[in-house]
Amino acid sequence: MVLRCVIVEDEPLAAEILAEYVGQTPFLQLTHVCNDAIQALDVVRQNPVDVLFLDINLPKLNGLDFLKTLLHQPRVIITSAYHEFAVEGFDLQVTDYLLKPIEFNRFSKAVNKLLQPQRLTDLAPQAKQAVQPVRPYYFFTVNKRAVKIYLDEILFIESLKDSVAIVTNAKTYNTHYQLGELESLMRSDNFLRIHRSFLVAIDKIESYSAAEVEIAHRTLPIGRSHKLFVMERLGRQS
Repeated sequence: MVLRCVIVEDEPLAAEILAEYVGQTPFLQLTHVCNDAIQALDVVRQNPVDVLFLDINLPKLNGLDFLKTLLHQPRVIITSAYHEFAVEGFDLQVTDYLLKPIEFNRFSKAVNKLLQPQRLTDLAPQAKQAVQPVRPYYFFTVNKRAVKIYLDEILFIESLKDSVAIVTNAKTYNTHYQLGELESLMRSDNFLRIHRSFLVAIDKIESYSAAEVEIAHRTLPIGRSHKLFVMERLGRQS
């Protein structure tokens, strides 16, 4: 899957940085860069667009007013130096709201949300019929490369000093996230926080007790503050 992207940004340096980030992301393809919303309006009307990276403070027409003119809104990620418009942006169903200056790790977290399937209620009737089951995955930044990792291959995720280790049967990937961010990002019923340092895939658990779980012959501790929730959750799986 490749998503066609348009950057709407009147600051040349900011547009250049976003274009560089898009170029480093395998599932994104930059098709146009517009320096105002009027130009963007023509692009959206005449071309297929999947994602807009949209500044708010634009000449002629601001970004939020531009969104309100669209009959069929693509996925939108706001890129702004002003935090005070965030509530209005999310009211317009934007995917994320990035504050400048934008670091690549934060950009990566935002665009990973684009891989989450839209709710069927948000789609046109003909699109609902075309929706097919997708094997869930995310791209994670590993050694300055975006690496695709399928969620059903993950055994567990461990928090390290300044990164997290995503552990699969085949390989371990280190990426600069916080464990809480991944817990939020990977909103799947199959993942369970069992400890401040461990997020595990429930279907990979081979056995468990009140103090630990075993996954792929590795024993992981259950934290005291997580124990009651973990026992309740695993008990429902039995």
